[in-house]
Amino acid sequence: MKKKCNFAAKNHITTCMKRILLSTLMFATALFAGAQGNNTGMGDENDDEQSLAERVFKLEKKNDAFNVYFNYAASGYARDNEGDWRTGFANRELRLEILGHITDKLYYRLRHQLNKSNAARSQDNFARATDLMFVGYDFTPKFSVQAGKLCQTWGGFEYDENPMFIYQYSDLVDRMSIFKAGVNVIVKPVESQEIVLQLTDDSNGRLAEEYGEDAKAIGNNFNTATKLKEANHPFAFIVNWNGNFFDNKLQTRWAWGIQNEAHHKYARMVMLGQQLNLPKLQWYVDYMYSTEGLDRLRIASDDVKGIIETAGLGNAYLSDVHYSAWVTKLNWQFYPKWNLMLKGMYETANVKNVDILKDYKKSYGYLASLEYFPIKHQNLRIFLAYIGRKFDYSDKCGLKDYDTNRIELGMMYRMKVY
Repeated sequence: MKKKCNFAAKNHITTCMKRILLSTLMFATALFAGAQGNNTGMGDENDDEQSLAERVFKLEKKNDAFNVYFNYAASGYARDNEGDWRTGFANRELRLEILGHITDKLYYRLRHQLNKSNAARSQDNFARATDLMFVGYDFTPKFSVQAGKLCQTWGGFEYDENPMFIYQYSDLVDRMSIFKAGVNVIVKPVESQEIVLQLTDDSNGRLAEEYGEDAKAIGNNFNTATKLKEANHPFAFIVNWNGNFFDNKLQTRWAWGIQNEAHHKYARMVMLGQQLNLPKLQWYVDYMYSTEGLDRLRIASDDVKGIIETAGLGNAYLSDVHYSAWVTKLNWQFYPKWNLMLKGMYETANVKNVDILKDYKKSYGYLASLEYFPIKHQNLRIFLAYIGRKFDYSDKCGLKDYDTNRIELGMMYRMKVY
């Protein structure tokens, strides 16, 4: 039976309300700490942001050991797929974050998706819903180590942005599985430069769990398909460099890495991001290129699923696939409380060992959003956005070109609870 709280005194903070808040926070901590299981989303925490506990309950924070955020995004949409318009409402993001510094050297972070499955995966024993659960220690201002479930430290600014604020990822980033168990070694030779060496699991689950039983790799021109064998050491190794120049006006996020998805099946990726960061205008350009011995992104394999079935190859995936992407995005705070976002994307796909799939695909993305921030010191935005996509296929591959359009009216709120 719920207890009733007396709200008669407008400015009076009742004991009942305090108990409800503290009980909720303790319950959330217990629930998710025991669960199995800015894209790093590290930063962009807005130190001047006032928590709900401070605004409503006047609770003063004594330290930085316990911070709670809810990341929530929802919208109404009208979606067009080749002239077929449909409307509806969608809750796109719902993530809980708990993070803090226990001491000046020891810190932790948990980020968990509340609208995903909590089933633990076979490789790392984490749920896919758990984005992050790691502990870090700063041995010196120039040397740190993090361990647990991490975000892979690929480069690029689209990749690094909090997923809540992304209207549409590039296909390459959208298909990446990036939250893996592992360890980071972070070195800062100078204050403005950071180098990260990372070793993680390549996947969250075993090969059969990720690709299905009896998965095969397709050979030249769909003539053969070889059964995949699990790798003995399925790791991903990434080198990441984050640079700041000219008092943070020019920023870089570059990375190169290699991943072992299956026996003798490697993927190599380079991601180069650079951003102009001015007080009222931010503009980045990312370049990404991936070569995949096994089509881990599965963009091409999904495109030709019908051809694979017709060839009678069963549960098979393409080999020797190459993807590239250019992404650029501009944010302009043209008036107090208002932001204009413009974004463009260009991507290609190429399957080198299949004649009809060589340079078979080009895709384009074009996005615009008008964002309004109604409340000072709150990371809340109301937006009206347009998202357009165009997919161009070569005549040889036999696939049909198509376009999509989407209009959204909604809100995004990174709610600082405590």
